[in-house]
Amino acid sequence: MAEAERIIGTPDTPDAAGDGQERPDAEQERPPEHPRGKRRIAVLFAVATFAYLLDLVSKMIVVAKLEHQEPIEIVGDWLRFVAIRNAGAAFGFGEAFTVIFTVIAAAVIVVIARLARKLYSLPWAIALGMLLGGALGNLTDRIFRAPGVFEGAVVDFIAPKHFAVFNLADSAIVCGGILIVILSFRGLDPDGTVHKD
Repeated sequence: MAEAERIIGTPDTPDAAGDGQERPDAEQERPPEHPRGKRRIAVLFAVATFAYLLDLVSKMIVVAKLEHQEPIEIVGDWLRFVAIRNAGAAFGFGEAFTVIFTVIAAAVIVVIARLARKLYSLPWAIALGMLLGGALGNLTDRIFRAPGVFEGAVVDFIAPKHFAVFNLADSAIVCGGILIVILSFRGLDPDGTVHKD
Protein backbone atom coordinates (compact mmCIF):
# COMPACT_ATOMS: atom_id res chain seq x y z
CA MET A 1 0.00 0.00 0.00
CA ALA A 2 2.81 2.34 0.94
CA GLU A 3 4.59 1.36 -2.25
CA ALA A 4 1.45 2.07 -4.28
CA GLU A 5 1.01 5.45 -2.61
CA ARG A 6 4.64 6.25 -3.32
CA ILE A 7 4.26 5.26 -6.99
CA ILE A 8 1.02 7.20 -7.38
CA GLY A 9 2.40 10.18 -5.55
CA THR A 10 5.73 10.27 -7.32
CA PRO A 11 4.45 11.62 -10.66
CA ASP A 12 2.56 14.37 -8.86
CA THR A 13 5.52 15.46 -6.81
CA PRO A 14 7.70 16.74 -9.65
CA ASP A 15 4.68 18.39 -11.22
CA ALA A 16 3.82 20.01 -7.98
CA ALA A 17 7.40 21.00 -7.42
CA GLY A 18 7.62 22.15 -11.00
CA ASP A 19 4.48 24.23 -10.57
CA GLY A 20 5.85 25.60 -7.36
CA GLN A 21 9.05 26.66 -9.09
CA GLU A 22 7.61 28.02 -12.32
CA ARG A 23 4.77 30.08 -10.95
CA PRO A 24 6.85 32.07 -8.47
CA ASP A 25 9.40 32.72 -11.23
CA ALA A 26 6.69 33.96 -13.56
CA GLU A 27 5.17 36.03 -10.80
CA GLN A 28 8.56 37.43 -9.88
CA GLU A 29 9.23 38.44 -13.49
CA ARG A 30 5.94 40.27 -14.03
CA PRO A 31 5.64 42.65 -11.07
CA PRO A 32 8.93 44.50 -11.70
CA GLU A 33 7.72 45.41 -15.20
CA HIS A 34 4.63 47.19 -13.89
CA PRO A 35 6.42 49.43 -11.36
CA ARG A 36 9.15 50.12 -13.95
CA GLY A 37 6.52 51.11 -16.50
CA LYS A 38 4.73 53.25 -13.95
CA ARG A 39 7.98 54.99 -13.04
CA ARG A 40 8.63 55.80 -16.70
CA ILE A 41 5.11 57.21 -17.04
CA ALA A 42 5.68 59.26 -13.90
CA VAL A 43 8.90 60.64 -15.42
CA LEU A 44 7.06 61.47 -18.65
CA PHE A 45 4.36 63.45 -16.87
CA ALA A 46 6.84 65.08 -14.48
CA VAL A 47 8.94 66.34 -17.40
CA ALA A 48 5.79 67.44 -19.25
CA THR A 49 4.48 69.29 -16.18
CA PHE A 50 7.81 71.02 -15.62
CA ALA A 51 8.09 72.09 -19.28
CA TYR A 52 4.46 73.23 -19.35
CA LEU A 53 4.65 75.28 -16.14
CA LEU A 54 7.98 76.83 -17.13
CA ASP A 55 6.50 77.89 -20.47
CA LEU A 56 3.26 79.13 -18.89
CA VAL A 57 4.98 81.21 -16.20
CA SER A 58 7.46 82.69 -18.69
CA LYS A 59 4.62 83.76 -20.99
CA MET A 60 2.69 85.31 -18.11
CA ILE A 61 5.74 87.35 -17.15
CA VAL A 62 6.37 88.38 -20.76
CA VAL A 63 2.77 89.51 -21.28
CA ALA A 64 2.74 91.41 -17.99
CA LYS A 65 6.17 93.03 -18.16
CA LEU A 66 7.43 93.01 -21.74
CA GLU A 67 4.48 93.36 -24.11
CA HIS A 68 4.28 96.83 -25.71
CA GLN A 69 7.72 97.58 -24.25
CA GLU A 70 11.15 97.96 -25.77
CA PRO A 71 13.08 94.69 -26.30
CA ILE A 72 15.48 93.66 -23.56
CA GLU A 73 19.01 92.88 -24.70
CA ILE A 74 20.36 89.75 -23.01
CA VAL A 75 23.59 89.26 -24.99
CA GLY A 76 24.00 92.50 -26.91
CA ASP A 77 21.95 92.33 -30.10
CA TRP A 78 22.70 88.60 -30.44
CA LEU A 79 19.95 87.60 -28.03
CA ARG A 80 16.99 89.71 -27.03
CA PHE A 81 13.66 89.25 -25.29
CA VAL A 82 10.83 90.80 -27.28
CA ALA A 83 7.12 89.99 -26.91
CA ILE A 84 5.28 89.08 -30.10
CA ARG A 85 2.07 87.19 -30.88
CA ASN A 86 2.50 84.32 -33.33
CA ALA A 87 -0.52 82.81 -35.06
CA GLY A 88 1.59 80.23 -36.89
CA ALA A 89 3.56 77.16 -35.94
CA ALA A 90 6.88 76.99 -34.15
CA PHE A 91 9.29 79.81 -35.05
CA GLY A 92 6.53 81.74 -36.82
CA PHE A 93 5.89 79.48 -39.80
CA GLY A 94 2.44 79.01 -41.35
CA GLU A 95 0.46 81.84 -39.80
CA ALA A 96 -2.51 81.13 -42.08
CA PHE A 97 -3.06 77.65 -40.62
CA THR A 98 -3.66 78.34 -36.93
CA VAL A 99 -6.62 75.96 -36.58
CA ILE A 100 -4.74 73.16 -38.36
CA PHE A 101 -1.76 73.55 -36.01
CA THR A 102 -4.15 73.47 -33.06
CA VAL A 103 -5.61 70.16 -34.25
CA ILE A 104 -2.11 68.75 -34.86
CA ALA A 105 -1.02 69.74 -31.33
CA ALA A 106 -4.09 68.05 -29.85
CA ALA A 107 -3.43 64.91 -31.93
CA VAL A 108 0.20 64.79 -30.71
CA ILE A 109 -1.00 64.92 -27.11
CA VAL A 110 -3.43 62.03 -27.70
CA VAL A 111 -0.74 59.92 -29.42
CA ILE A 112 1.74 60.49 -26.58
CA ALA A 113 -0.90 59.61 -23.97
CA ARG A 114 -1.64 56.34 -25.79
CA LEU A 115 2.04 55.53 -26.27
CA ALA A 116 2.67 56.04 -22.55
CA ARG A 117 0.93 52.75 -21.77
CA LYS A 118 3.80 50.83 -23.45
CA LEU A 119 6.60 53.04 -22.23
CA TYR A 120 9.54 51.31 -20.51
CA SER A 121 12.46 53.49 -21.65
CA LEU A 122 13.66 56.41 -19.51
CA PRO A 123 15.17 58.41 -22.42
CA TRP A 124 11.91 58.01 -24.36
CA ALA A 125 9.96 59.12 -21.29
CA ILE A 126 12.05 62.31 -21.12
CA ALA A 127 11.74 62.96 -24.86
CA LEU A 128 7.98 62.40 -24.94
CA GLY A 129 7.61 64.48 -21.77
CA MET A 130 9.29 67.44 -23.47
CA LEU A 131 7.07 67.01 -26.54
CA LEU A 132 3.96 66.77 -24.39
CA GLY A 133 4.83 69.78 -22.25
CA GLY A 134 5.67 71.91 -25.28
CA ALA A 135 2.54 70.88 -27.17
CA LEU A 136 0.36 71.63 -24.13
CA GLY A 137 2.05 75.00 -23.67
CA ASN A 138 1.33 76.23 -27.18
CA LEU A 139 -2.10 74.56 -27.24
CA THR A 140 -3.05 76.54 -24.13
CA ASP A 141 -2.24 79.75 -25.98
CA ARG A 142 -4.25 78.70 -29.02
CA ILE A 143 -7.30 77.90 -26.92
CA PHE A 144 -7.31 80.78 -24.44
CA ARG A 145 -5.59 83.74 -26.10
CA ALA A 146 -7.00 86.25 -28.60
CA PRO A 147 -8.37 86.39 -31.20
CA GLY A 148 -10.48 83.34 -30.30
CA VAL A 149 -10.76 79.71 -29.26
CA PHE A 150 -8.50 77.46 -31.38
CA GLU A 151 -7.29 80.56 -33.21
CA GLY A 152 -5.25 82.14 -30.43
CA ALA A 153 -1.82 83.58 -31.10
CA VAL A 154 1.10 82.02 -29.25
CA VAL A 155 3.32 84.28 -27.16
CA ASP A 156 6.94 84.23 -28.40
CA PHE A 157 9.76 86.21 -26.84
CA ILE A 158 13.20 84.60 -27.34
CA ALA A 159 14.80 86.43 -30.26
CA PRO A 160 18.29 85.34 -31.36
CA LYS A 161 19.93 87.45 -34.05
CA HIS A 162 19.10 86.34 -37.61
CA PHE A 163 16.66 83.71 -36.34
CA ALA A 164 12.93 83.37 -35.74
CA VAL A 165 11.42 84.40 -32.41
CA PHE A 166 10.29 81.44 -30.30
CA ASN A 167 9.31 80.42 -26.77
CA LEU A 168 10.17 77.73 -24.22
CA ALA A 169 7.42 75.41 -25.52
CA ASP A 170 9.03 75.50 -28.98
CA SER A 171 12.38 74.72 -27.38
CA ALA A 172 10.94 71.73 -25.50
CA ILE A 173 9.34 70.39 -28.69
CA VAL A 174 12.56 70.72 -30.69
CA CYS A 175 14.74 69.18 -27.95
CA GLY A 176 12.28 66.31 -27.54
CA GLY A 177 12.23 65.74 -31.29
CA ILE A 178 16.03 65.73 -31.52
CA LEU A 179 16.24 63.23 -28.65
CA ILE A 180 13.71 60.96 -30.38
CA VAL A 181 15.77 61.03 -33.60
CA ILE A 182 18.92 60.12 -31.64
CA LEU A 183 17.14 57.27 -29.83
CA SER A 184 15.75 55.98 -33.13
CA PHE A 185 19.20 55.99 -34.74
CA ARG A 186 20.56 54.08 -31.75
CA GLY A 187 17.80 51.48 -32.15
CA LEU A 188 16.13 52.09 -28.79
CA ASP A 189 12.34 51.63 -28.84
CA PRO A 190 9.85 53.18 -26.39
CA ASP A 191 9.23 49.74 -24.84
CA GLY A 192 12.92 49.53 -23.87
CA THR A 193 13.97 46.99 -26.50
CA VAL A 194 17.08 47.60 -28.60
CA HIS A 195 17.29 46.53 -32.23
CA LYS A 196 20.11 46.80 -34.76
CA ASP A 197 19.29 47.20 -38.44
